[in-house]
Amino acid sequence: METATATAELDIGHVVLGPEEEPPLLMTDKAIEMVQEALEAEKLVDHGLRVYVQGGGCSGFQYGLDFDDKPRAGDFEMKFGGLTVYVDPISAMHLEGTQIDYVMGISGAGFKFNNPGAVTTCGCGSSFST
Repeated sequence: METATATAELDIGHVVLGPEEEPPLLMTDKAIEMVQEALEAEKLVDHGLRVYVQGGGCSGFQYGLDFDDKPRAGDFEMKFGGLTVYVDPISAMHLEGTQIDYVMGISGAGFKFNNPGAVTTCGCGSSFST
């Protein structure tokens, strides 16, 4: 007699933060606008912004931004002006209190991370240490 073995996938889920809960990061209106423009330009419907921290860069950690169509297990999910943002729990620890802005200046335009937990940052502003 044969028995069928089914492998069940463990669904850990994610945390959806409501408006009354303090998110690990904040985004300025300009940053939200620029992400939404990029999503439209790339024709990415039903996608959100993934914000993460990874090892590397000249100061030890570096910030990362990407688009994602769904949360991953353990993610924090936040809404900013209609934009969905996903952050994994390890990155959230390094991003606590960070504000993401979009700035234009003499040296170009781009996203700027204002992280109060960063002890040192590099000249380009894309890496930091805690």
